[in-house]
Amino acid sequence: MESADAATFDESYYARYYFDKKTKVADPQHVERLGAFVSAYLKYLRVPVQRVLDVGCGVGLWRDIVAHHFPQASYQGVEISEYLCARYGWERGSVVDYQAQAPFDFVICQGVLAYLSPVDLKRALRNLGTLSHGALYVEAVTLEDYENDIVDEDLTDPLLFRHRAGLYRQGLSRKFKGLGGGLWLSRRADVPLFSLECAVE
Repeated sequence: MESADAATFDESYYARYYFDKKTKVADPQHVERLGAFVSAYLKYLRVPVQRVLDVGCGVGLWRDIVAHHFPQASYQGVEISEYLCARYGWERGSVVDYQAQAPFDFVICQGVLAYLSPVDLKRALRNLGTLSHGALYVEAVTLEDYENDIVDEDLTDPLLFRHRAGLYRQGLSRKFKGLGGGLWLSRRADVPLFSLECAVE
């Protein structure tokens, strides 16, 4: 099976999952709570945030979050969708192989990885380790989420791959320490952590 291609993410896709009140998956209150949590935890850990990469940024929900909580930081949106790049001015690219001149302090990858085939997923997880030398936020639906009936399949895109959670953790743990709540800290980051602030490795 192949990863979802750029043509998947056209105007009709975003109309359904982001703009139609009956079928959208992005709840503004949820995004606000999530952004406040992630930002507060990064501030608590004293992770310096000057450069932010939102890879697979979609309609840019994180842009306002970053501007509010880290007003001194630059925000770089990267998106595979030609439609969104034309509409919002994002840089065209994919988490699988996007390259930057220098790593970022904080990388966001929300709702992207489950669209990738197993081969591309492994490449993307390695690439995230290159793109971030600080923090990483990852959100992806896993096979276990379906098995535990956490996913609303009427709203969830049927094109998503059902990768096991362990596949994500294994790929990320090579370059990151898991902090819980979808947050990961690069092993290159000069940020002291108490043992119980890290997930068991």
